[in-house]
Amino acid sequence: MARSNTSRKLNYLLINVIIVDLIKYSVLGVKTYRVDDVEVILLQGDITDVEADAIVNAANQYLEHGGGVARAIVRKGGEVIQLESREWVRRYGPVPVGGVAVTSAGKLRARYVIHAVGPVYGDPEGDIKLASAVRNSLAKAEELNLGSIALPAISTGIFGYPLSKAASIMADTLKNYEYRKLRKVLVVLYTEEAFKVFERVFDEVLGTQNP
Repeated sequence: MARSNTSRKLNYLLINVIIVDLIKYSVLGVKTYRVDDVEVILLQGDITDVEADAIVNAANQYLEHGGGVARAIVRKGGEVIQLESREWVRRYGPVPVGGVAVTSAGKLRARYVIHAVGPVYGDPEGDIKLASAVRNSLAKAEELNLGSIALPAISTGIFGYPLSKAASIMADTLKNYEYRKLRKVLVVLYTEEAFKVFERVFDEVLGTQNP
């Protein structure tokens, strides 16, 4: 009987933790994984509503944020993000595919926006470049001494990467990255379809702590 009561209490606590996560991140679904000491959280929702030290934007090389996640980030965070992006390109030139740039986050619930340039599907080196975009985003966050980062499904919008392929590359990169300062990585998917695909792949690659 004691074991049964303990089990009920643990399930109750777990359910409450999940509910708190849903409320905190304003999302429709959540799944938790762990890589060493780092919590990897898969979320279904709007990345512009997520609270993290840095939010990653799926950007183009010229940092012109006219559509998709990029436009949503500027709309929510303010035009300062676009202005700083143009200044970055003016100073340093276009961002290479697989590379990143950094701006402030304006009115978003973050300190920085890390603009990651993913590949267009069909690029012969696309998989390598997509992994680089994810890895360089993590590295930039650690360079900035940040503890948490939120990433979208880079390259799966107009750049055409299949969800399952992008999910596999992201999961492998998150699993094999050598974390130093980051303690929480959020992967935010906008649609239920994307969430289910990423959940299936992440379960295979990272395992799961949820019942």
